[in-house]
Amino acid sequence: MPTSHPSGWAHADGALRGPSWLREPSDPNEIVPLLWSSTAEKTDGVLSVGGVALTDLVAEVGSPAYVLDEADFRGRARAFKEAFAAYDVFFAGKAFLSTTTVRWLAEEGLHLDVCSAGELTVAERAGFPMARIGYHGNNKTEPELARALELGVGRIIVDSFHEIERLERLTTDTGVRARVMLRVTAGVEAHTHEYIATAHEDQKFGFSITSGDAFEAVRRVHDAAGIDLLGLHSHIGSQIFDSSGFEVAARRVLALHARVSEEIGVEMPEMDLGGGFGIAYTTQDDPSDPAQLATEMSKIVEHECKALGIPEPRLSIEPGRAIVGPAMCTVYTVGTVKEVALDGGARRTYVSVDGGMSDNIRTALYDADYSATLASRVSPAGPALARVVGKHCEAGDIVVKDEFLPSDIAPGDLVAVPGTGAYCRSMASNYNHALRPPVIAVRDGKISVVLRRETEDDLLATDVGA
Repeated sequence: MPTSHPSGWAHADGALRGPSWLREPSDPNEIVPLLWSSTAEKTDGVLSVGGVALTDLVAEVGSPAYVLDEADFRGRARAFKEAFAAYDVFFAGKAFLSTTTVRWLAEEGLHLDVCSAGELTVAERAGFPMARIGYHGNNKTEPELARALELGVGRIIVDSFHEIERLERLTTDTGVRARVMLRVTAGVEAHTHEYIATAHEDQKFGFSITSGDAFEAVRRVHDAAGIDLLGLHSHIGSQIFDSSGFEVAARRVLALHARVSEEIGVEMPEMDLGGGFGIAYTTQDDPSDPAQLATEMSKIVEHECKALGIPEPRLSIEPGRAIVGPAMCTVYTVGTVKEVALDGGARRTYVSVDGGMSDNIRTALYDADYSATLASRVSPAGPALARVVGKHCEAGDIVVKDEFLPSDIAPGDLVAVPGTGAYCRSMASNYNHALRPPVIAVRDGKISVVLRRETEDDLLATDVGA
């Protein structure tokens, strides 16, 4: 992760030249297919997705707008299910969730992870089979757990000793058995941002294998009369490209699995390796396809189980970003363009759009990198290094830190940012009382509203003094 300069990005080493991986394109009108959904293409400079020109889409629904490529979403879901045919594939709903996409997942035969009462409600409203749901969360309340049991949720991923106690009380009171997995931390430092690395010891999730808490949690669940232990769950982080982290995690989790079998006499039938598979936000990213991931992860588990002399458990994985991330882009309208003189005679172009950190917080929160393209016309101008920024009252309101855009970009142009399907809408806010954009599905030249644009009435609905 780059070191921040105390005066901000504009003063950091290399900031004027852009990052080392960013190459000046010969034609700034072209798109890099790896970064976009499968149906995205340009015709006479106009970007279309799902057969819908973004100029037409903005004319109909306005901007900013999230544009969801249904065929791409379904295709990626199907690719994971086919590649991991011997696994249960759980879509991580926290990446993006709506009743529409939940129904798509059901139709494609996937399972679903939720991590809040609200996400469970969306799944219930969409009619998703409860037996195919996993319920995550490090602080699930007793009423939330009671509801999960009442609905027949397929697995509850237990995260603390308090949660075990809550489930013991609930199962005793109701007579309903709880099917659980225990989330364990394997001490793996994933090569990702500190806030999204989730298997090292100093963090809030799970039971530590190293400290012995994980083994004690297994023992307590085994002794609980109303709880069925399915297996162990591990998740090492997000936006991960290197399978070595999964190898280390699998080795440590399977060692615990074998110890439980030997010392407690419990044969746990399942194991979940989590998700976190990376996608291409920029040309520096090189993600693996599902078939490659399946081959690598299956070999890891097979090798470790043979070494330990234990049968292979049934495996689960949890892709979220890898399915919905590339399937969505965000389209904005340019409002102002400003050139700023910098040290040494260099100049930076600031392209201000009608969205920002309220619809994509990841750049500000994680120092994430994104790409962008002019989406509404062909430009005859050469490329210029630009920074795409939002309209919020924050200096850190940056959407794309560095990108080469046509030097004649101007107010009224459309700019599209790929790879915004994961965590952009799900983490969107009303900061500065902004209205959250709609999610518009596109397929075969038609559009449909997945989530409508918020209105000022929505904004004031909870303001009791209005």
